[in-house]
Amino acid sequence: MSNRKWNLGILLLFILFACLLLSFLLSALRIRELVQPLKSGGVVIDTRHVVLISQELDNPFWRAIEQGAKEATAAYGMTLEYMGPFRINPAEQIKLLEKSITAKADAVLIQGINDPYYRTLIDKAMNQGIPVITVDTDEPGSRRLSYVGTDNLEAGKKMGELVVQAAGGQGSIGVLLGKAEADNQRMRLEGFRSVISRYPELAIVDVRSSNISRLQAAGQTEEMLLSHPQIRYLVGFSALDGPGMMEAVERVSPQGVSIFAFDDLEETKEGIRQCRIVSTIVQQPHEMGYHAVSMLNDYFQGNNLQRQHYTAIAVLDRNTAGNGAGGSCR
Repeated sequence: MSNRKWNLGILLLFILFACLLLSFLLSALRIRELVQPLKSGGVVIDTRHVVLISQELDNPFWRAIEQGAKEATAAYGMTLEYMGPFRINPAEQIKLLEKSITAKADAVLIQGINDPYYRTLIDKAMNQGIPVITVDTDEPGSRRLSYVGTDNLEAGKKMGELVVQAAGGQGSIGVLLGKAEADNQRMRLEGFRSVISRYPELAIVDVRSSNISRLQAAGQTEEMLLSHPQIRYLVGFSALDGPGMMEAVERVSPQGVSIFAFDDLEETKEGIRQCRIVSTIVQQPHEMGYHAVSMLNDYFQGNNLQRQHYTAIAVLDRNTAGNGAGGSCR
Protein backbone atom coordinates (compact mmCIF):
# COMPACT_ATOMS: atom_id res chain seq x y z
CA MET A 1 0.00 0.00 0.00
CA SER A 2 2.82 2.40 0.90
CA ASN A 3 4.62 1.59 -2.38
CA ARG A 4 1.47 2.43 -4.29
CA LYS A 5 1.22 5.85 -2.59
CA TRP A 6 4.89 6.43 -3.24
CA ASN A 7 4.50 5.66 -6.95
CA LEU A 8 1.42 7.88 -7.20
CA GLY A 9 3.31 10.78 -5.57
CA ILE A 10 6.20 10.38 -7.99
CA LEU A 11 3.73 10.36 -10.91
CA LEU A 12 2.07 13.55 -9.69
CA LEU A 13 5.45 15.27 -9.31
CA PHE A 14 6.40 14.15 -12.82
CA ILE A 15 3.15 15.52 -14.24
CA LEU A 16 3.69 18.85 -12.41
CA PHE A 17 7.26 19.07 -13.67
CA ALA A 18 6.12 18.29 -17.22
CA CYS A 19 3.51 21.05 -17.03
CA LEU A 20 6.09 23.57 -15.80
CA LEU A 21 8.50 22.53 -18.53
CA LEU A 22 5.81 22.84 -21.20
CA SER A 23 4.86 26.30 -19.90
CA PHE A 24 8.50 27.37 -20.03
CA LEU A 25 8.88 26.12 -23.60
CA LEU A 26 5.73 27.93 -24.72
CA SER A 27 6.96 31.17 -23.14
CA ALA A 28 10.35 30.80 -24.82
CA LEU A 29 8.69 30.27 -28.20
CA ARG A 30 6.52 33.34 -27.70
CA ILE A 31 9.54 35.50 -26.86
CA ARG A 32 11.30 34.17 -29.94
CA GLU A 33 8.29 35.10 -32.10
CA LEU A 34 8.40 38.67 -30.76
CA VAL A 35 12.16 39.07 -31.21
CA GLN A 36 12.58 37.35 -34.57
CA PRO A 37 10.99 40.10 -36.73
CA LEU A 38 13.56 42.58 -35.44
CA LYS A 39 16.40 40.26 -36.50
CA SER A 40 14.91 39.45 -39.90
CA GLY A 41 14.14 43.06 -40.84
CA GLY A 42 10.40 42.42 -40.82
CA VAL A 43 8.03 44.38 -38.59
CA VAL A 44 9.77 47.36 -36.99
CA ILE A 45 8.54 47.78 -33.43
CA ASP A 46 10.66 50.85 -32.64
CA THR A 47 9.36 53.19 -35.37
CA ARG A 48 11.39 56.12 -36.63
CA HIS A 49 10.63 59.41 -34.90
CA VAL A 50 10.49 62.44 -37.23
CA VAL A 51 10.39 65.99 -35.84
CA LEU A 52 8.83 68.82 -37.87
CA ILE A 53 9.78 72.30 -36.60
CA SER A 54 7.46 74.96 -38.02
CA GLN A 55 7.95 78.69 -38.41
CA GLU A 56 4.80 79.38 -36.38
CA LEU A 57 2.76 76.72 -34.58
CA ASP A 58 -0.76 77.54 -35.75
CA ASN A 59 0.07 79.19 -39.07
CA PRO A 60 -2.34 77.69 -41.67
CA PHE A 61 0.49 77.21 -44.18
CA TRP A 62 2.52 75.18 -41.66
CA ARG A 63 -0.51 73.24 -40.50
CA ALA A 64 -0.93 72.14 -44.14
CA ILE A 65 2.72 71.04 -44.19
CA GLU A 66 2.09 69.13 -40.95
CA GLN A 67 -0.94 67.39 -42.43
CA GLY A 68 1.02 66.21 -45.46
CA ALA A 69 3.90 65.02 -43.28
CA LYS A 70 1.50 63.25 -40.93
CA GLU A 71 -0.12 61.34 -43.79
CA ALA A 72 3.28 60.29 -45.10
CA THR A 73 4.64 59.16 -41.71
CA ALA A 74 1.52 57.04 -41.23
CA ALA A 75 2.01 55.50 -44.67
CA TYR A 76 5.68 54.68 -44.00
CA GLY A 77 5.29 53.44 -40.42
CA MET A 78 6.93 56.45 -38.76
CA THR A 79 5.78 58.83 -36.05
CA LEU A 80 5.64 62.63 -36.40
CA GLU A 81 6.19 65.22 -33.68
CA TYR A 82 5.11 68.73 -34.71
CA MET A 83 6.45 71.73 -32.82
CA GLY A 84 7.20 75.42 -33.31
CA PRO A 85 7.05 78.85 -31.65
CA PHE A 86 3.61 80.30 -30.90
CA ARG A 87 4.67 83.48 -32.70
CA ILE A 88 7.39 83.75 -35.34
CA ASN A 89 10.66 83.57 -33.41
CA PRO A 90 13.85 82.31 -35.10
CA ALA A 91 15.62 82.03 -31.72
CA GLU A 92 12.93 79.58 -30.59
CA GLN A 93 13.34 77.58 -33.81
CA ILE A 94 17.05 77.28 -32.99
CA LYS A 95 16.28 76.04 -29.47
CA LEU A 96 13.83 73.46 -30.81
CA LEU A 97 16.45 72.16 -33.24
CA GLU A 98 18.96 71.89 -30.39
CA LYS A 99 16.37 70.01 -28.33
CA SER A 100 15.64 67.61 -31.20
CA ILE A 101 19.34 66.81 -31.64
CA THR A 102 19.79 66.22 -27.91
CA ALA A 103 16.73 63.95 -27.88
CA LYS A 104 18.30 61.97 -30.77
CA ALA A 105 15.38 62.28 -33.18
CA ASP A 106 15.64 59.96 -36.17
CA ALA A 107 15.13 62.85 -38.62
CA VAL A 108 14.27 66.55 -38.57
CA LEU A 109 12.28 68.70 -41.01
CA ILE A 110 12.94 72.42 -40.59
CA GLN A 111 12.53 75.81 -42.22
CA GLY A 112 15.74 77.64 -43.16
CA ILE A 113 16.19 80.94 -41.28
CA ASN A 114 19.50 82.18 -42.79
CA ASP A 115 21.46 81.98 -39.54
CA PRO A 116 25.12 80.89 -39.15
CA TYR A 117 24.59 79.08 -35.83
CA TYR A 118 21.53 77.34 -37.23
CA ARG A 119 23.70 76.02 -40.06
CA THR A 120 26.22 74.64 -37.56
CA LEU A 121 23.37 72.83 -35.78
CA ILE A 122 22.20 71.32 -39.06
CA ASP A 123 25.75 70.11 -39.73
CA LYS A 124 25.96 68.73 -36.18
CA ALA A 125 22.75 66.75 -36.70
CA MET A 126 24.00 65.35 -40.00
CA ASN A 127 27.32 64.37 -38.36
CA GLN A 128 25.39 62.49 -35.69
CA GLY A 129 23.42 60.55 -38.29
CA ILE A 130 20.24 62.63 -37.97
CA PRO A 131 19.12 63.53 -41.52
CA VAL A 132 17.84 67.10 -41.93
CA ILE A 133 15.58 68.28 -44.76
CA THR A 134 14.67 71.95 -45.17
CA VAL A 135 11.05 72.71 -46.08
CA ASP A 136 9.56 75.93 -47.52
CA THR A 137 12.84 77.87 -47.09
CA ASP A 138 16.30 76.47 -47.73
CA GLU A 139 19.41 76.97 -45.59
CA PRO A 140 22.17 77.42 -48.19
CA GLY A 141 25.66 76.62 -46.98
CA SER A 142 24.51 73.91 -44.57
CA ARG A 143 24.94 70.17 -45.02
CA ARG A 144 21.20 69.59 -45.03
CA LEU A 145 20.16 66.48 -46.95
CA SER A 146 17.73 68.18 -49.35
CA TYR A 147 15.34 71.09 -49.80
CA VAL A 148 11.64 70.51 -50.47
CA GLY A 149 9.44 73.42 -51.51
CA THR A 150 8.72 76.09 -54.09
CA ASP A 151 11.30 77.11 -56.66
CA ASN A 152 11.19 80.66 -55.33
CA LEU A 153 13.23 82.20 -58.14
CA GLU A 154 10.73 80.86 -60.68
CA ALA A 155 7.80 81.96 -58.50
CA GLY A 156 9.19 85.50 -58.53
CA LYS A 157 9.54 85.39 -62.30
CA LYS A 158 5.94 84.21 -62.59
CA MET A 159 4.82 87.13 -60.45
CA GLY A 160 6.73 89.47 -62.75
CA GLU A 161 4.99 88.05 -65.78
CA LEU A 162 1.57 88.56 -64.15
CA VAL A 163 2.34 92.21 -63.40
CA VAL A 164 3.77 92.85 -66.87
CA GLN A 165 0.64 91.40 -68.43
CA ALA A 166 -1.61 93.60 -66.32
CA ALA A 167 0.52 96.74 -66.65
CA GLY A 168 1.24 96.55 -70.34
CA GLY A 169 4.91 97.16 -69.64
CA GLN A 170 4.64 100.48 -67.82
CA GLY A 171 3.82 101.81 -64.36
CA SER A 172 5.13 102.05 -60.78
CA ILE A 173 5.25 99.08 -58.41
CA GLY A 174 5.37 98.78 -54.61
CA VAL A 175 6.63 95.48 -53.15
CA LEU A 176 6.19 93.84 -49.75
CA LEU A 177 8.42 91.02 -48.49
CA GLY A 178 7.59 88.87 -45.51
CA LYS A 179 11.17 89.15 -44.22
CA ALA A 180 13.89 90.77 -46.30
CA GLU A 181 16.58 88.43 -44.91
CA ALA A 182 14.64 85.21 -45.59
CA ASP A 183 16.12 83.19 -48.44
CA ASN A 184 12.75 82.41 -50.05
CA GLN A 185 11.70 86.09 -50.03
CA ARG A 186 15.07 87.22 -51.39
CA MET A 187 14.83 84.75 -54.28
CA ARG A 188 11.26 85.72 -55.11
CA LEU A 189 12.29 89.37 -55.30
CA GLU A 190 15.31 88.45 -57.42
CA GLY A 191 13.14 86.54 -59.90
CA PHE A 192 10.61 89.38 -59.96
CA ARG A 193 13.28 92.01 -60.64
CA SER A 194 14.74 89.92 -63.47
CA VAL A 195 11.43 90.18 -65.35
CA ILE A 196 10.54 93.78 -64.48
CA SER A 197 14.02 95.01 -65.50
CA ARG A 198 13.27 94.12 -69.13
CA TYR A 199 10.71 96.94 -69.30
CA PRO A 200 12.23 100.43 -68.93
CA GLU A 201 8.85 102.06 -68.27
CA LEU A 202 7.97 99.60 -65.50
CA ALA A 203 9.69 100.48 -62.21
CA ILE A 204 9.84 99.16 -58.64
CA VAL A 205 9.70 102.36 -56.59
CA ASP A 206 9.64 100.89 -53.07
CA VAL A 207 10.39 97.57 -51.33
CA ARG A 208 9.41 97.08 -47.67
CA SER A 209 9.09 94.28 -45.14
CA SER A 210 5.83 93.26 -43.46
CA ASN A 211 7.62 90.98 -40.94
CA ILE A 212 4.98 88.35 -41.76
CA SER A 213 2.33 90.44 -40.04
CA ARG A 214 -0.99 91.57 -41.50
CA LEU A 215 -0.92 94.68 -39.31
CA GLN A 216 2.55 95.65 -40.52
CA ALA A 217 1.64 94.76 -44.11
CA ALA A 218 -1.24 97.23 -43.93
CA GLY A 219 0.89 99.91 -42.28
CA GLN A 220 3.82 99.57 -44.68
CA THR A 221 1.51 99.59 -47.69
CA GLU A 222 -0.25 102.71 -46.47
CA GLU A 223 3.10 104.47 -46.07
CA MET A 224 4.16 103.39 -49.55
CA LEU A 225 0.97 104.69 -51.14
CA LEU A 226 1.26 108.03 -49.35
CA SER A 227 4.97 108.38 -50.17
CA HIS A 228 4.55 107.26 -53.78
CA PRO A 229 1.07 108.22 -55.00
CA GLN A 230 2.07 107.11 -58.52
CA ILE A 231 2.07 103.43 -57.45
CA ARG A 232 -0.42 101.44 -59.51
CA TYR A 233 0.68 97.88 -58.72
CA LEU A 234 1.18 96.33 -55.30
CA VAL A 235 2.96 92.98 -54.98
CA GLY A 236 3.16 90.89 -51.80
CA PHE A 237 5.45 87.88 -51.47
CA SER A 238 4.15 86.35 -48.21
CA ALA A 239 0.72 85.06 -47.23
CA LEU A 240 -0.43 87.95 -45.02
CA ASP A 241 0.65 90.66 -47.45
CA GLY A 242 -2.45 90.37 -49.66
CA PRO A 243 -5.00 90.94 -46.88
CA GLY A 244 -2.83 93.73 -45.43
CA MET A 245 -2.56 95.48 -48.80
CA MET A 246 -6.34 95.28 -49.27
CA GLU A 247 -6.82 96.93 -45.89
CA ALA A 248 -4.41 99.78 -46.75
CA VAL A 249 -5.96 100.39 -50.15
CA GLU A 250 -9.37 100.61 -48.51
CA ARG A 251 -8.07 103.26 -46.08
CA VAL A 252 -6.06 105.35 -48.55
CA SER A 253 -8.47 104.90 -51.48
CA PRO A 254 -5.98 105.42 -54.33
CA GLN A 255 -7.30 105.27 -57.86
CA GLY A 256 -6.62 102.25 -60.06
CA VAL A 257 -4.29 100.22 -57.81
CA SER A 258 -3.98 96.50 -58.62
CA ILE A 259 -2.92 93.96 -55.96
CA PHE A 260 -0.98 90.75 -56.59
CA ALA A 261 -0.68 88.36 -53.65
CA PHE A 262 0.97 85.13 -52.55
CA ASP A 263 -0.64 81.96 -51.13
CA ASP A 264 -4.32 81.19 -50.80
CA LEU A 265 -5.63 82.36 -47.46
CA GLU A 266 -9.42 82.54 -47.45
CA GLU A 267 -9.29 86.36 -47.24
CA THR A 268 -7.04 86.41 -50.31
CA LYS A 269 -9.40 84.18 -52.28
CA GLU A 270 -12.37 86.30 -51.22
CA GLY A 271 -10.45 89.41 -52.33
CA ILE A 272 -10.05 87.85 -55.77
CA ARG A 273 -13.75 87.01 -55.96
CA GLN A 274 -14.57 90.61 -55.03
CA CYS A 275 -12.11 92.00 -57.63
CA ARG A 276 -9.95 93.57 -54.92
CA ILE A 277 -6.99 91.33 -55.77
CA VAL A 278 -6.03 90.49 -59.35
CA SER A 279 -4.39 87.14 -58.67
CA THR A 280 -2.27 85.16 -56.22
CA ILE A 281 0.48 82.58 -56.61
CA VAL A 282 -0.45 79.42 -54.74
CA GLN A 283 2.07 77.02 -53.24
CA GLN A 284 1.52 73.38 -52.24
CA PRO A 285 2.36 73.08 -48.51
CA HIS A 286 0.61 69.72 -48.14
CA GLU A 287 2.80 68.30 -50.90
CA MET A 288 5.90 69.78 -49.26
CA GLY A 289 5.23 67.87 -46.05
CA TYR A 290 4.35 64.63 -47.79
CA HIS A 291 7.32 64.67 -50.18
CA ALA A 292 9.77 65.56 -47.40
CA VAL A 293 8.81 62.45 -45.43
CA SER A 294 8.78 60.33 -48.60
CA MET A 295 12.34 61.45 -49.26
CA LEU A 296 13.33 60.51 -45.70
CA ASN A 297 11.91 57.06 -46.32
CA ASP A 298 14.00 56.79 -49.51
CA TYR A 299 17.08 57.87 -47.54
CA PHE A 300 16.48 55.27 -44.84
CA GLN A 301 16.20 52.66 -47.61
CA GLY A 302 19.71 53.60 -48.74
CA ASN A 303 18.76 55.67 -51.80
CA ASN A 304 20.51 58.88 -52.85
CA LEU A 305 18.39 62.03 -52.83
CA GLN A 306 18.35 65.01 -55.17
CA ARG A 307 19.55 68.24 -53.57
CA GLN A 308 16.29 70.08 -54.36
CA HIS A 309 12.76 68.83 -54.83
CA TYR A 310 10.55 71.61 -56.16
CA THR A 311 6.81 71.47 -55.60
CA ALA A 312 4.38 73.04 -58.07
CA ILE A 313 2.89 76.51 -58.01
CA ALA A 314 -0.38 77.67 -59.57
CA VAL A 315 -2.01 81.02 -60.31
CA LEU A 316 -5.38 81.70 -58.73
CA ASP A 317 -7.38 84.49 -60.36
CA ARG A 318 -10.96 85.57 -61.01
CA ASN A 319 -11.49 82.62 -63.39
CA THR A 320 -10.19 79.97 -60.97
CA ALA A 321 -11.20 81.29 -57.54
CA GLY A 322 -14.46 79.30 -57.47
CA ASN A 323 -17.82 80.08 -55.86
CA GLY A 324 -19.22 81.53 -59.04
CA ALA A 325 -16.34 83.93 -59.67
CA GLY A 326 -15.43 84.48 -63.27
CA GLY A 327 -15.19 87.03 -65.99
CA SER A 328 -13.34 90.34 -65.80
CA CYS A 329 -13.34 92.92 -63.05
CA ARG A 330 -14.44 96.44 -63.96
